[in-house]
Amino acid sequence: MKTVLRSHVGKVRQINEDQAWSGRLPSGLMVAIVADGMGGHRAGDVASSLAVDSLVQSLKAWEETTSAKEGASKLRDIIRKANAVVYETASLNEQYHNMGTTVVMALLDGSTGLIGYIGDSRAYRLRNGQFEQLTEDHTLVNELTKSGQLSPEEAARHPRRNVLTRALGTDREVEVDVVVIDWQVGDTLLLCSDGLSGLVDTSLLQSTLEEEGAILEQQAQKLVDLALAAGGDDNVTVVLVSDDGGAYAAGGGTA
Repeated sequence: MKTVLRSHVGKVRQINEDQAWSGRLPSGLMVAIVADGMGGHRAGDVASSLAVDSLVQSLKAWEETTSAKEGASKLRDIIRKANAVVYETASLNEQYHNMGTTVVMALLDGSTGLIGYIGDSRAYRLRNGQFEQLTEDHTLVNELTKSGQLSPEEAARHPRRNVLTRALGTDREVEVDVVVIDWQVGDTLLLCSDGLSGLVDTSLLQSTLEEEGAILEQQAQKLVDLALAAGGDDNVTVVLVSDDGGAYAAGGGTA
C-alpha cells in the first residue's frame, strides 16, 4: 500500500486549519487522518493539530485486535481521547473557546479496514468502477435531507450547508461513528476535507482517480487543483491510499 497527501490553504483563507497525517504503524496497519479545524483566530489550526497529534500518539501504542468489533471500540476510544485533549485545551484558554475540528481516519490492513469520523470530512472508496462514500456528514443539511425536508440539490446550495451537528472538541463527550470495510488489491481510498467534497462533483472525483496512467501523486495534486479551480474558498486537504498488490511503499507524511 502507498499513501500520498496534499494540503493547500486555498484562494481565500489566510491560514490552513486543515491537518493530515498518513503512515504505517509498527503493527503494520496503514493509517490516514484528515482533520478540518474551526474556531476563532488561529483556534481552528490549533484544534486540528492537537487532534491529529493525539491520534498519532495513541496509534503508536495500537496492538493487534482479535475482531473488527474490538478494533472499532479501540478506535472510538482514541478519538474520544483526542476530543478530551481539544476540549480541555479550549476550556483552559479563553482565546480557544469553542474551537473544534472534524476528523476522519482510516486504519487498513491486508483485507479489512476501520473508518472513524466526526463532522463532514469524508472517506470514499473506489473499487472496480464503483465510487462509494463511506462516511455520513454530521451536518444540519444532511439531517434535513434524511428527514425529507431538503432535496439533495437544495442541500448542495443551502446557505447553512457547513453547519455541523457534531464536531471533535466542542463538547466534553462526543459520539464517534465507526464503519468496518473490506479492503482489496486494486482499491483506492480518498480522505478529504470539505474544501474538496464541497466544491468538486463526485463524478469528477471518481474520474480523477480512474485516470489511466496517472500515479497517486498526480491524482492527489489534480484533486487539489480541481478544488482551487472551483473557487478554492476553503482549505483543501486530500489523502489517498492505494493498494496495487506490489511491495509496500511508505509514502505519506504530515501536512
